[in-house]
Amino acid sequence: MAAKLDYHWHLRKVMADRGLFSTTDLIPLLDKRGITLSSSQVYRLVVERPERLSLKILMALLDILSCTMDDLIEPTAAASAGTATRTKKAVGAEAGVGDLRPKRARISSFERP
Repeated sequence: MAAKLDYHWHLRKVMADRGLFSTTDLIPLLDKRGITLSSSQVYRLVVERPERLSLKILMALLDILSCTMDDLIEPTAAASAGTATRTKKAVGAEAGVGDLRPKRARISSFERP
């Protein structure tokens, strides 16, 4: 079975290393290279991990940030679903509650009048 690959997206870190701390700083720089994106599209590009990315946008980012693809994209091995064991928890059994759990109600026998 082939290993499944995943990746980490480091655009925000690379931008910070280059002194670009606001996502909207990219809009005019991309526009100079013929790429028009809205502020929400640029925000998602910086903050979230893109599943699909145009090569024109990728090349523009590499040019703007003077970096390589290795700086932006870090390949990693994905955790396989077979090795991860999940345990079901009861409703209300969230982590961090500690000793503050309700006691289960017990119904005892009672006499009818």
